[in-house]
Amino acid sequence: MKDIRIGHGYDVHALAEGLPLVIGGVKIDHTKGCIAHSDGDVAIHAICDALLGALALGDIGKLFPDTSAEFKGIDSKILLRRVCEVVAEKGYEISNVDCTIAMQRPKLRPHIDTMRATLAAVMNLDVERVSVKATTTEHLGFEGREEGVSVHSVVLLYK
Repeated sequence: MKDIRIGHGYDVHALAEGLPLVIGGVKIDHTKGCIAHSDGDVAIHAICDALLGALALGDIGKLFPDTSAEFKGIDSKILLRRVCEVVAEKGYEISNVDCTIAMQRPKLRPHIDTMRATLAAVMNLDVERVSVKATTTEHLGFEGREEGVSVHSVVLLYK
């Protein structure tokens, strides 16, 4: 019998005018971007938390503290690659990744396939093992007021 682990990740970033918007490893043209210590890639941060959570290793802040100058402005794809190395070191493989992005604007559908391909490449997975979905919140909550973006992610690991 295989050792199977499920992990859930959740991340939120506030949005501010004039900052770059990077989600799922893809730079998206928009007037607002995420306020963050790193590049603010909320999707990758949620995926990292899901992977680390599946192995009971804490969260992304434990591994990559936002108080460290080493991670200031870092490309989150580097963080995801490092987390995947930890997963492999523990003897696990990623079966699949699923994440849902909640954001009112911009529309993310045109970027979903690129996000999936980018994330799959970073995690060394076939693209059909990576799901990215986007939803608005019908103008409700902080996402709906365009104050921030949130992402939920779920992963399945096996040994």
